[in-house]
Amino acid sequence: MKRKLGQTVMMVWIAGLAMGWAHPSAAEEKPLAPGQGATVATADQEGADRPTASADVAFLSQYLWRGYALSKDSLVIQPSVTAAYKGFKLNLWGNLDTDCYQGPYKGDSKWNETDLTFGYDTSFGILGVGAGFIYYALDGADDWKEFYLSLGVDTLLEPTLTVYREVSKNQGWYVKLGISHSFELPREMTLDLAGSVSYWGSDNDNMVERNSDLSRTTSRFSGLHDGLVSVGLTIPFWTYFKVVPSIAYAFPLSHQADNEIQALSWGENANHVFGGVTLSVAF
Repeated sequence: MKRKLGQTVMMVWIAGLAMGWAHPSAAEEKPLAPGQGATVATADQEGADRPTASADVAFLSQYLWRGYALSKDSLVIQPSVTAAYKGFKLNLWGNLDTDCYQGPYKGDSKWNETDLTFGYDTSFGILGVGAGFIYYALDGADDWKEFYLSLGVDTLLEPTLTVYREVSKNQGWYVKLGISHSFELPREMTLDLAGSVSYWGSDNDNMVERNSDLSRTTSRFSGLHDGLVSVGLTIPFWTYFKVVPSIAYAFPLSHQADNEIQALSWGENANHVFGGVTLSVAF
C-alpha cells in the first residue's frame, strides 16, 4: 500500500511540475524543514482568490526531522506538491533515500515516507493563524497522525509559534518557535536566514529519556528538544522559477535531548550539518 502511495506521489509531483502549479506548502514554509515539504516559490497575491498550486523538489545531503537524522551518507530527494483555494491547502510530500544506511533495504534506493497535510491559513491584521492535520505514512514504522495550530506575527524577524499534537501511538506535544529574515540582494535575489527552538513532551512510554549509554529509562521525555539554524540564497530565473542553495545546522537543546536524539538517529549523532538545493516553480 505504501509503495503504491509513494509511486503515486512521484507521478503527481511530476505532473504538477509540468503544469506549473504555484502556492506555498501546507505546514512549515521555512527552507530546510524536513517532513513538511518546504516550498520557496510563492504565488502572486493578485491570484489569492483563485485555485492555485505549487511544485518543488529538494536535493539534500541528509534527511533531518526535528533533530533526528533519518538518513546517513546518501542523497535524499524530497518532492512536494500543494493545491490551495481561499486559505485551504492540501500538500503531498515524500522522501526518497538513494542509499539506505540501515535496515532491510541497506544499500538500496528506497521511498520511505509519504506525508499528507490538510490545512487552513488566514490573517487578522499582522497576525497570521493556521491549523491543520498531518498524516505521516512511514515505511517500516508506525504511521503518525498530528494536528497543528500556528500563530505568526508579520513584524521584525517574523516570529511564528507552532504547536503539534500527535494523536496516535506516540501521543505527545511538540512546540516550535521560529524566526526568519530575508535580505534583498541585486537581481531580485534574497539571502534568507532562519532559526528555531523546540519543546517535546511525551504522554506515553514510547518516547523516554535515555542514559549516557543510550539505554532507555522509565521517565517520559519532557523538555527542550532540538534547535535549527539555516541560511539560503533564493535565486529567481526564467520569470517563474527559483533555485535555493542552502545549508543548515541541527543540534540538541539539552543533555537529555542529546542522548535521546543520538539513540534514534541513524549513525547515533546528535549534531548535524546538512544542505542542498531546492528547485521551485510558481505562476
